[in-house]
Amino acid sequence: MTRVLFLCVHNSARSQMAEAYLKSLGGAELEVESAGLEPGKLNPYVVRALREDGIDISTHATQSVFDLYKAGRRYHYVITVCSKEAADRCPTFPGITQRLHWPFPDPSTFTGTDEEIMAKVREVRDAMRGKVREFAGQLLSS
Repeated sequence: MTRVLFLCVHNSARSQMAEAYLKSLGGAELEVESAGLEPGKLNPYVVRALREDGIDISTHATQSVFDLYKAGRRYHYVITVCSKEAADRCPTFPGITQRLHWPFPDPSTFTGTDEEIMAKVREVRDAMRGKVREFAGQLLSS
């Protein structure tokens, strides 16, 4: 079974989206988790945006990448979905086959009205969905 870990700063938005999409696409063939450098609370805009796509993450908890590292977890793929600077702060897991970097804008930095923020979150969601579909297609066809 292929194990994938998505990482971002707070595990509240981008990594949660990536995890949810890959789980929905990979079924039983993939084991998928997400974590953050400084775990926070789920971003309510991301919860709403995923719900629009039929995915409910409202009960997901955030977790620390360092806890997974200390527990000796191993992954075939570790994918950072944050800035390069934040990604450089992530630990190197033993036995990693590949480390990938997919930078996406951080929804926690979005400002404006409720609808303006949701529009920006939807853009990130849609781009994330596309990237994850492409990745899943590669994983599941090999």
